[in-house]
Amino acid sequence: MKFIEIGQVVNTHGVRGEIKLNPWTDSLEALLETEVFYYMDKGQERPLHVERIRIHKNCAIIQLEEIQTMNEAERFRGQTLYVERDEQLPEGRYYIVDLIGLRVLTDDGELGKVTDVLQTGANDVYEVRGEGKPIYLPALSHVVLEVNIEEGYMRVKIPAGLLDD
Repeated sequence: MKFIEIGQVVNTHGVRGEIKLNPWTDSLEALLETEVFYYMDKGQERPLHVERIRIHKNCAIIQLEEIQTMNEAERFRGQTLYVERDEQLPEGRYYIVDLIGLRVLTDDGELGKVTDVLQTGANDVYEVRGEGKPIYLPALSHVVLEVNIEEGYMRVKIPAGLLDD
């Protein structure tokens, strides 16, 4: 199985062992469908089965079968949680971890590499670093023409005026 980091346990919630998860995902609603989270214990993935999950102030409050008390929940504070990696994402959707490091190509050559993905609400923005200052490219279909994770590149068309000083 392949796993992807989904967030970090930042606190306990209540006395019944709920945990508060700071999610690292662009879709809080998708978390509501999660049935099993995983955590690392001495190099092994261990499952945590969801009893209940709800969203509260951009965090997930989760009751897990394996955690029934606040003391049990406390030992998970700071722990990174994982989910199984879904290899069948909808077309045009990518894991951020797969985008970081892609070479960014134009018709004129290579601009640099994707170093960050900023989630702005309207659309994601790719931070590209090469020589000079970073370039910020909107993740729009008329800008990002092709993404090839297997070969490690993204082909883009620079919007007019973006590179002007």
